[in-house]
Amino acid sequence: MKAAVMGYGTIGSGVVEVLDINRSSIAKRAGDVIEVKYILDLRDFPGDPIQDKVVHDYKVIVEDPEVKIVVETMGGVEPAYTFVKSMIEAGKHVATSNKALVAAKGAELIALAREKNVNFMFEASVGGGIPIIRPLNSCLTADEIEEITGIVNGTTNYMMTKMSEEGKEFDDVLKDAQNKGYAEKDPTADIEGYDSCRKIAILTSLVCGQQVDFEDIHTEGITHITSTDIKYAKAMGRSIKLLATSRKVENGYVAMVAPFLLSASHPLYSVNDVFNAIFVHGNVLGDAMFYGSGAGKLPTASAVVADIVEIARHIDLNIAVEWSSKKLELIDYHVLANRYFVRTKADRKAVEQIFGAVEYVSPDGVTGEIGFLTECISEAEFEAKMAQLGEVLQTIRVA
Repeated sequence: MKAAVMGYGTIGSGVVEVLDINRSSIAKRAGDVIEVKYILDLRDFPGDPIQDKVVHDYKVIVEDPEVKIVVETMGGVEPAYTFVKSMIEAGKHVATSNKALVAAKGAELIALAREKNVNFMFEASVGGGIPIIRPLNSCLTADEIEEITGIVNGTTNYMMTKMSEEGKEFDDVLKDAQNKGYAEKDPTADIEGYDSCRKIAILTSLVCGQQVDFEDIHTEGITHITSTDIKYAKAMGRSIKLLATSRKVENGYVAMVAPFLLSASHPLYSVNDVFNAIFVHGNVLGDAMFYGSGAGKLPTASAVVADIVEIARHIDLNIAVEWSSKKLELIDYHVLANRYFVRTKADRKAVEQIFGAVEYVSPDGVTGEIGFLTECISEAEFEAKMAQLGEVLQTIRVA
């Protein structure tokens, strides 16, 4: 069976590598040998064995009836969307790792694939090598999913781990992450939470069966987290993690991306370094955890190749995915209730006058401020109280 790969970067080259390394076992599972006929890229790769497969015009792939499966690992919405849409319209199946494309155009491409009796699959777009899309679409269909909370960005999790273990400041661990290849030269999408936001938008869309626009999700990154915050976290026996969360509430769904202070009893507390984990709560299943390498060349490529195998097994059948283009209006996150950690230069009298009973935290080596934990209150109520307090140095939600 002939396939093509669009984008020969980290993930695209990983897909080619995995197809080669596990050629015979993949052939057994797919029912046919998967052979890469074309690689689409702007560049040439002299000296690379794949050079004779490289093409620079996507229409070469579109117009070749031999190619049944196309892998898209280019990233970004355009030109990936134009290319993928053309492949599906030509009756070709598509597997992608591109979360930006899936978050923005997933519902449309799923509908088009259904119309053309092919498949648009995107397992690698959320958890890298962690299987989560297929379980939601098949294994967990008997459940109403009431919560999905995940550490879905390996870069930020690595940075939070390093800050915690070594007491370094944010800028130092960012440079370290860039030097190790975990963070991009422009790390904005990771550290500002945009990457996690797109991923929770995809998961929420699948759970509720409607389009969730990532622009509607309240998103905070980790750029404001300091080594002083880490000292407080350690004094409380907690760790700081960037969480992407989606919950079913009384009238719909609410989603958020933000740093949280987790206790040792929290299922995501011990997820460190570049590992990712996704916690799912179903009304029948109860709690489940999906854990593994959330990023990197081969783990992500492994998830893409798993989609290729699934497509090969269903080459003449569209696998139904419930995700309509009808937009879901998210419930305002201000309805959520949390405890909050606050650092302030205000005195205890002012704190207790506004917040009532609080729990003070006093780590060694921190002076000239106070830190405290509030009772559980709504986001809206917390913001109102914070406006009265003034002189605030930091606030972090507590889970």
